[in-house]
Amino acid sequence: MTGPKEVWITGIGIVSSLGEGLDAHWEALNARRVNVDEARFAPYPVHPLAPVSFDAQIPKKGDQRQMEAWQRIGVYAAGLALDSAGVKGKPEILSRMDMIVAAGGGERDIAVDLAILNADAKGNSAPGFLNEKLMNDLRPTLFLAQLSNLLAGNIAIVHGVCGTSRTFMGEEAASMDAARIALARIEGGQSDIALVGAAHSGERPDLLILYEFGDFNLTGKYAPVWSRDKAHGGFALGSAGAFLVLESREHAEARGAKPYARLSRVVADLAQRKQPGAVTRSLEAMWPKLGLTDDTGYLISGATGVEPVTSEEKAFLQKHPGYAVRATGSIFGHTLETQFPLGLALAALSISRGALFPPNDSSGFEVEKAGSPNQIVVEGAGHWQGEGLALVEAVK
Repeated sequence: MTGPKEVWITGIGIVSSLGEGLDAHWEALNARRVNVDEARFAPYPVHPLAPVSFDAQIPKKGDQRQMEAWQRIGVYAAGLALDSAGVKGKPEILSRMDMIVAAGGGERDIAVDLAILNADAKGNSAPGFLNEKLMNDLRPTLFLAQLSNLLAGNIAIVHGVCGTSRTFMGEEAASMDAARIALARIEGGQSDIALVGAAHSGERPDLLILYEFGDFNLTGKYAPVWSRDKAHGGFALGSAGAFLVLESREHAEARGAKPYARLSRVVADLAQRKQPGAVTRSLEAMWPKLGLTDDTGYLISGATGVEPVTSEEKAFLQKHPGYAVRATGSIFGHTLETQFPLGLALAALSISRGALFPPNDSSGFEVEKAGSPNQIVVEGAGHWQGEGLALVEAVK
């Protein structure tokens, strides 16, 4: 009986507050750039999407019109990943390419919501008023955009990715499981090639209101993740899309594809966070499953800045002081479902470029580390549930 197949990352697509594509991100990361808007949604800082011409990956205006921002971001990032892997426009591959997408709910029409709430507050909401507004003021495609699986559907329509399709919901934990299951399917021979990723629009008043109810938002001035605490904590939402093309080594070699890196392990947990330290214990229990043989290395963290989970993540990281840490939340903001695949993408990019990008942290927790990484650990803990670790390695 043969062992699990080796899984390569052959395509990476990123669009974020720093720009689009791998070269733009690598340049911005090394220049320690951060794009934060503290005024538009004050008092909540947000990492807005950089200017993007969606026509480049979504050529039909009709397709763009029926998508909300999070779907356009995702379809665009997916197209970048397919281009990166050299499979864009190749139906013989796309027709059997599997897809696992982590997605939240669709966006709302804020103007319609406000009209309904204002009318109700003024006593002008007669029987049937709500149904009338929903029928006449909401276009059908916006209503349908509440369905998370439309992101995968639009990727299929625009790019022709027509193998099996799965959509996972559950914020950060959804993308951890998406990566874990895609890896397991390819390792087990159930799939040869898959598109995996997520998208998030952080520029949404409805989300800011939702997360404010849970006291999750960072307020006031932006600060790097490790400088946040109970008095000035929370996440700054970010807009980003990150997709990976995962492929068995045999399949990639047969078509002459070159890897950025290898995805070797993904492990996930759903700790019961009723007792202090649960996140630290969860991550520590998963750590041996990565099969690491060295006590020094590189680690990309999806830490949110929300307490107490971020302090518990930091306690875990402090148990492994030989690892140079980078927090994506300080650079890109928190992108919920996208945070874990973004970490995987940056790990693969760093390995392919022969260096870990420099720290962007004023607290001193992140340190410089020279050398060409052969392994990078990707770590994530959801703002209220879900923990995961992954190992990205150089291809031997």
